[in-house]
Amino acid sequence: MPIDLEVVADEKVAARRAAEQIAAAGAAAVADHGSFSFAMSGGRSPWSMLAILGDLEQMPWGETELFQVDERLASPGSEDRNLTHMVLGLSMDHQAALRPMPVTQRDLDAAAHEYETSLPDRIDLVHLGLGPDGHTASLVPGDPVLEVTDRRVALTTNEYQGHRRMTLTYRALVEARQILWLVTGAEKQGPLQKLIAADPSIPAGRVRNEAMTIVADSAAAPE
Repeated sequence: MPIDLEVVADEKVAARRAAEQIAAAGAAAVADHGSFSFAMSGGRSPWSMLAILGDLEQMPWGETELFQVDERLASPGSEDRNLTHMVLGLSMDHQAALRPMPVTQRDLDAAAHEYETSLPDRIDLVHLGLGPDGHTASLVPGDPVLEVTDRRVALTTNEYQGHRRMTLTYRALVEARQILWLVTGAEKQGPLQKLIAADPSIPAGRVRNEAMTIVADSAAAPE
């Protein structure tokens, strides 16, 4: 399936372009069905994107639910939590849109099920990143979570970079209305080539969706 690739000058421009695309998708979703469901991944690259998104007039924050694509199992307020950085990147007014993953509950399987039931049938837009090892969301190499097909939210079996994670599964991604990838940095050039080629040797290459757009900076873009 074709992927729309947009290459821009640098990481800063990529963050703004991604924010503009999210805001446009939000406005279109509200016009179509009165609300906008948006799931955002963790990592450093999207933090500036989120800050820009907070300033865009077109973004319909009052009608938006902002879900998490993935989250580390860590204590509230931890620097390791994606939520910590999302809260810091949003104004108090916009924080009402947040729908955090319940990763501090004792029964994590029940928590994952609870989060799945809170999701709309089809998420309007899912933002994804790309790791140097080809992971996306917390769909990480070699983990049994890659084979989960009966749920839209699941837990990794193994620790990855020091933490187990809760994550959207491939099923949630294929059912989303659209996916927006934000990929920056020279270390992403190889994985990005595999993503574009739908190479199943990396987790990101196994993502399937009929409407996928990649915003990449020139450092990450395939030569």
